[in-house]
Amino acid sequence: MTAAVQVFGDLGYARAKLEDVAKRAGVSKGTVYLYFDSKDALFRAMVRQKVSEHLAFAEATVAGSAKPPRELLDEIIRRWWAATPDMVQINRVIHAEATRFPELARFYLEEVILRGRRLLRVIFERGVERGDFRRIPPVPALRGIASMIVHGAMYQRVFGPHDPDFLSDDALIEGILDLVFHGITQSPPLRKARS
Repeated sequence: MTAAVQVFGDLGYARAKLEDVAKRAGVSKGTVYLYFDSKDALFRAMVRQKVSEHLAFAEATVAGSAKPPRELLDEIIRRWWAATPDMVQINRVIHAEATRFPELARFYLEEVILRGRRLLRVIFERGVERGDFRRIPPVPALRGIASMIVHGAMYQRVFGPHDPDFLSDDALIEGILDLVFHGITQSPPLRKARS
């Protein structure tokens, strides 16, 4: 699967071949065909292993947690950030080729994007119920959180080394978390000035 991430990330979906993955993994082409009958099957298995397993772990964490929503959201965002090296490669492929391969776009939407959004929504709704988070339309907020993580990670890997205002990964994730929490956290009511 590591070889698949590298090959799809380097060549894109259209140009990648199972033979390329076999060569990168140091195995015969026949070995890859024993497990995957097509490039599509390998790509889907790769996404499920490299991304969906992180989502499954996060879903189990959220379902069994009594932590305050803010603490839980912080933990989930940090876990996602830790998984970004593989995610960057996969996202590059999806963003570059989804319009040419709509079946892959639908698969990724259902397997990753919507699933991640549902997970964030559970945390968000808990926070609203407790009064920790503001009652705002959830879908734009949840898309914004996911976008900051994905695009922040992609920026770091592609442009970061050339950016004169480079931020370390730690500094960037702290900035994202600060923006998230100050954007959705319930503010104390404003006090009226005394006359």
